[in-house]
Amino acid sequence: MDIIGQLSALGTALSWTLVGIFLGKSSPRIGSFSTNFLKLIFGFAFLSIATLITRGIILPIDASLKNWVYLMLSGFVGFFIGDFFMLKAYIEIGVRVSMLMMATSPPLTALLEYILFGEYISIKDFFGMMLTLLGISIVILSKDVNDEKMKVKYSIKGLLFAFIGAFGQAFGLILSKVGIEGLNVFAATQIRIIGGFLSFIIFAIFSGGFIQLKNAFKDKQAIRYTALGAFFGPFIGVSLSLVSLKYITAGISSTITSITPITIIPFSKRIFNEKISSREIIGAIISVLGVAILFIN
Repeated sequence: MDIIGQLSALGTALSWTLVGIFLGKSSPRIGSFSTNFLKLIFGFAFLSIATLITRGIILPIDASLKNWVYLMLSGFVGFFIGDFFMLKAYIEIGVRVSMLMMATSPPLTALLEYILFGEYISIKDFFGMMLTLLGISIVILSKDVNDEKMKVKYSIKGLLFAFIGAFGQAFGLILSKVGIEGLNVFAATQIRIIGGFLSFIIFAIFSGGFIQLKNAFKDKQAIRYTALGAFFGPFIGVSLSLVSLKYITAGISSTITSITPITIIPFSKRIFNEKISSREIIGAIISVLGVAILFIN
């Protein structure tokens, strides 16, 4: 039955790849705020259907106060801060490089666990972190032809946005690990979405984001892209990840799921017409190997 778990984990990776593609198409058209806001609405609707089918209830009414507090905070950090800046990175440096920068999320998670909970970081874990950073460096750095110095190939602002996004995902994951105890994953994701949604509403009140949202509804194609991103993310992606965890270990599942910096490459060439060098492909592979090492027991 391992093959079911492995295929489900691969399907999860492809789902997150499709999320990147669809949201990468919508965010330049209607902006990071509108894309995120609508993604959460669509995602909550899909998840509500899933919880009704799997649990017989549509809302997470069985969650404890601890579940609500930590998962709402996780939604603020992960969906509001993390996803907001990641979509801004999509606009600034493209989906492929942004998703590669997301490979820093597992090392950041391990580092945060060490700082907050005193979790042990082994030599193997440290090597995995360094390998991940090496792979990313190979992609984003190049040698200047004139003075032979290394320079950053992509917008520093965009790379910073992507790093903040990865940090938000890492910190959000830690809060989720604390808050999900005794709760169904779909219900937990619903609470996280509620936390992110409320954060975006408060942000919109003070930033005038509702005007941007109103204009976004004029772009029907972008709305469709966003709906598809929400469908393949919190609905299909979460579902397949649960199936994979039922049949294989979390380490193997996480390793397979983390290959998105590689799976996005052919889509980037085909859909976004990016020119991708062999150096960048090697860098993406090295970064994924670094992530895989973190999950090997």
